[in-house]
Amino acid sequence: MGEWVIGVIGGSGLYAMDALEDAQEIALDTPWGAPSDTLTIGRIAGRRFAFLPRHGRRHTIPPSAINYRANIDAMRRAGCTDLIAVSAVGSLSERIPPGHFAIADQFIDRTTSRVNSFFGPGFVAHAGLADPVCPRLAGLLAEAAGSAGAPVINKATYVTIEGPHFSTRAESLAYRRDGGDLIGMTASPEYRLAREAELPYSLVGMVTDYDCWREACAPVDAAEIIARLHANADTARAMLVALAQDLPEVREPSPIDTHLDTALVTAPDARDPDLVARLDAILRRVSKA
Repeated sequence: MGEWVIGVIGGSGLYAMDALEDAQEIALDTPWGAPSDTLTIGRIAGRRFAFLPRHGRRHTIPPSAINYRANIDAMRRAGCTDLIAVSAVGSLSERIPPGHFAIADQFIDRTTSRVNSFFGPGFVAHAGLADPVCPRLAGLLAEAAGSAGAPVINKATYVTIEGPHFSTRAESLAYRRDGGDLIGMTASPEYRLAREAELPYSLVGMVTDYDCWREACAPVDAAEIIARLHANADTARAMLVALAQDLPEVREPSPIDTHLDTALVTAPDARDPDLVARLDAILRRVSKA
């Protein structure tokens, strides 16, 4: 049991958390390189938060160039206990119209060029991802979104595409047939790395458009998304304030807190010492055990 420290990774349109009190900017370096920007650390309703804009605060980093490992490592170094992603997404479902907030509970990864693990040759781990989000955190986030006035959809499958281009119509229709509800460019490998870092993770998608599968609508374009993001950003900030106010007084342990106990495969005496050194923040709990 202990204190909540909520990490927030802000996607397109959410570049700052204005509600943070006693905010401090912290520039962190990691063994994986620099994160997307400085972290802003502060409190909301007495709860500690660490905020990081995924694309940089001036949106200079495209999806495939984001240093996802550095971002997650930085959140771990900042002492985060749980991680929330706020992302702009398109809808692949009639039941999730633009303007809604959707809580993802499953992911389909269609990316092709991203490094998706902290581990590798010399130190092997197999993280379990059957249930990739934390149900406790997802529930709290859904309640907070509702309190902020957003229409909320629970349990949605998020398809991550490589980007930076939007889908062809054929691709969009194929992702629907695969069971996708939301489409975006940044959830993968973020959720994978969060699990390896033993950070309970939840993602709320701010729905901006219907992608291009819906022939009755004009194909999605960046201008449309930006206009919708301005409308969503204030609601997203209000959602985070509501979350801070509604968090239980004490953070009870999560099974995800100790996930690496069953994920590490390589024997301790066979692990690559250079990789072990790079994993110092990820393995901190395991190393102390």
